[in-house]
Amino acid sequence: MRHAAPLLALALFTVTGAAAAQGFSTVEERMSATEFREAGLDTLSEAQLQALNAWLQRDRRCVAADAAMDSRGLRAEALDDEADIVSTLPGAFTGWQGGEVFTLANGQVWRAIDPGSALRGVNLTNPRVTISKGLFGAWRLKVEGYNASVKVERVE
Repeated sequence: MRHAAPLLALALFTVTGAAAAQGFSTVEERMSATEFREAGLDTLSEAQLQALNAWLQRDRRCVAADAAMDSRGLRAEALDDEADIVSTLPGAFTGWQGGEVFTLANGQVWRAIDPGSALRGVNLTNPRVTISKGLFGAWRLKVEGYNASVKVERVE
């Protein structure tokens, strides 16, 4: 019971940034090992962790509503919001060569539209990404720890 308050705070935070309708990724997949440890989740039993993931999966309707409300990159009236979009790419990530579609953990879907840009030789799991608004309304996706970015457009 002593983990209830941090666990509830983490659950609420995780629900707002979780994957939407595409597929469910567990809290372990969504967080880095450091984040997982700092949140105290490494002290949970396997049963407690399974219960948390089951609850998150059942309560994904909150995620879909949050993702739908964030229209940055989709509609012209949303382009005034210049705040970075920070999320993760659930699962394995091996880079890009142009034309890839990126489904973020927050439910947003972006497509690489910079055919000359490439990031090769990468082998990451659940990397943190930042999508920033650039010049003339363009958006760029950057993977944490790499000095490369690709021009993207929002698909969903």
